[in-house]
Amino acid sequence: MSVQLRRLIDEQNTLWQRMQDIQTAAETENRDLTAEERTNWDQAEERLTVVSGDIERLNRMAQLQTIDRSQIVSTTGEPDNDRRGSDVDERAQRYGEAFGIYLRGGMDRLTPDQRNLMMDRQVDLRAMGAGIDTAGGFTVPDEFRNIMTETMKAFGGLLGLAEVITTSTGADLLWPTNDDTANEGEILGENQPAGEQDLELGGKKLKGYIFSSKQVKLSMSLLQDSAFNLETWVPKKLGERIGRRSARAWTTGTGVDQPQGLTTSAVVGKAGAAGQTTSITYDDLIDLEHSVDNAYRPNGRYLMHDQTLKVIRKLKDGQQRPLWVPIPAPGFPATINGFEYTVDNTMPVPGASAKTVAFGDFAAGYIIRQVLDVQTLRLVERYAEYLQVAFLGFARLDGGIQDSSAIRLYQHSAT
Repeated sequence: MSVQLRRLIDEQNTLWQRMQDIQTAAETENRDLTAEERTNWDQAEERLTVVSGDIERLNRMAQLQTIDRSQIVSTTGEPDNDRRGSDVDERAQRYGEAFGIYLRGGMDRLTPDQRNLMMDRQVDLRAMGAGIDTAGGFTVPDEFRNIMTETMKAFGGLLGLAEVITTSTGADLLWPTNDDTANEGEILGENQPAGEQDLELGGKKLKGYIFSSKQVKLSMSLLQDSAFNLETWVPKKLGERIGRRSARAWTTGTGVDQPQGLTTSAVVGKAGAAGQTTSITYDDLIDLEHSVDNAYRPNGRYLMHDQTLKVIRKLKDGQQRPLWVPIPAPGFPATINGFEYTVDNTMPVPGASAKTVAFGDFAAGYIIRQVLDVQTLRLVERYAEYLQVAFLGFARLDGGIQDSSAIRLYQHSAT
C-alpha cells in the first residue's frame, strides 16, 4: 500500500471520528447541534467526500498496475503451454516491436520480416460485419491488449465483479442455465419406486457485439517524436473509450443489438414507498438484502453510482449508527451494513423510478463474454491533408443475467 493511500485512509478515519464525536455529544446532552457544531460537521463531511473519492481513485489506479501476465491465452483459445519457451517469447517480443513501428510509421516502415510477422496476425475485419470494408486490422500484442483490458476494468465496476469468459471467436455462444430450487427429493416407502423430476434447462445466447473506441487522431510530427510513448498512450486512450461504453452497456443495455444490462434485466427486490423519488431508507436496504436468497448473500455486495453512495452514507440504523463504515484499517474495505460495495458511475442516479442500487452475488448472477483479440486500425490517407494519422480500436463483447436469483435491485418510487 502506498504512503499516499495510507495517509488518506488515516485522514478518512479521523474525519469520521470527528463527525461521530459531534453527534454523540449532542445525543448525550439531548439537544440539537449548535451552529458551530453544524459548521464543523459540514466541513468534515465535505472533506470526507473528497478523501473518499481520492481513495477510490487510487484503488482503481492500483488495478492498472497489477496486470497479471501469467495466464496468456493463445489465439486458439487454449492456454499456450509453450509460451515459456524462448522461441515464443522472442517471437512475441519481435511482434511487439513491429507493432510499435507500425503505429508510428505504417507498413512501409517495416522490414520484410516484420511485415510478414504482422501479416500472420492480420484480422479480417470484414468478417465482423457492421459495414467494415477493409481487411487492414491487426491483432494487438499481448502487452497492448493487457493495458486495454485493465483500463476497461478501471472504468467498469461490473467487469471486475461478474463472471468473465474469453473465447477465441465471436460466434454465438449458447450459455445454459438451470433453476432447480423449487424441486426437492423424497422419502421412499418400502418397495416403492422412486419418482421422476426432470431438470428444466434454459439458456441465453451470448454474442460478440462490436465496441469501437471512435477515432483517435494524432499529428505526424507527434508520431515522429520518439520521446512520446505511443505504445502506452494509444492503448490507454482506446481502452478508456471502449471501457466507458461497455461499462454503460453492462449496467443499462437494452439487450437489443447490445448487451443485456443489469438494471434493465435484473429483478426488483425492493421498491421505495411513495415520495422516495430520490431517497433510500435503512429498512429499504435491509429488505433489499433479504430479497436475495441466503445461498447468495455470503458473497453479496452493493453496486451503485457515487451519487447514490452519497445518499446512503447519511443513513443510520435503529441505534443511530451509520450504515456506511469507512476503511477501519489498511487492507480492509469500507462497507455498507457490513457488506462491501463497488462504485460504478454508469449506474443510474437517484430519481423517479430509477433502479439505483444492485445487491447480490455478481459473479453468480452476471456473465460477461469477451472475444480474445482486440483489433486496431491505422488510418493514414483519410487525414493526410491535415498531416494526421487516426487510430481506431475494436473490442467484441456481450453480457447478461445468467442467474436471476443472485441479484436484486432497489427502485425509487415514481412519485
